[in-house]
Amino acid sequence: MALFALATLLAVGLLLVSERRGSKPGVWICKPLASTGFVAAAVAGGAWASTYGRVVLAALCLSWLGDVLLIPKDERVFRAGILSFLLGHVAFLAAFLVRGVAPGWCVVALVGIAAPSLLVLRWLSPHLRSEMKLPVRAYVTVISLMVVAAVGTVASAPSWTILAAAVAFFCSDLSVARDRFVQKSFVNRAWGLPLYFGAQLLFAVSASSEVLSG
Repeated sequence: MALFALATLLAVGLLLVSERRGSKPGVWICKPLASTGFVAAAVAGGAWASTYGRVVLAALCLSWLGDVLLIPKDERVFRAGILSFLLGHVAFLAAFLVRGVAPGWCVVALVGIAAPSLLVLRWLSPHLRSEMKLPVRAYVTVISLMVVAAVGTVASAPSWTILAAAVAFFCSDLSVARDRFVQKSFVNRAWGLPLYFGAQLLFAVSASSEVLSG
């Protein structure tokens, strides 16, 4: 598992270099490699051996697909990428429900994340074309619920990796949104990509931890 995690980290480093240089071939090579690394890490860690692990593995595979679909600049492919990530968040949410959640803490988390989520939508709204407003609203809603479920499952059975992964994933998507809709800049990818891939590796670790803990 550690070998695949290291491969992801190395690929992310090369991906950032490719992004900085504007190398499309480099991005096409390094991004799928980095994504394959976190999927392989989950498999190597034995994620397939538990229900939680299998659902997380499905979510990671959807993230892998979303990563590839976000590489082209085509608007239709980008929408397909958003859909893939949205389904990935649904899968993570389902994994947390399978693991078990504390309902009271879910309510607390829902109240806590409502304001930040609304602020994100308000920030993005002036920059969205009419056909993108509904998909973006749906996406922000689903990823917010994923974080809510993460808080609920961590309250039920503590796991800092799950909470850190969920929050990091949420934050990394802000960089994608800013780069795609507000202001395209390498700075967005410079902090967003490491945060995103780090989140996926933490999810992979959490799946293997569930196996080890029975």
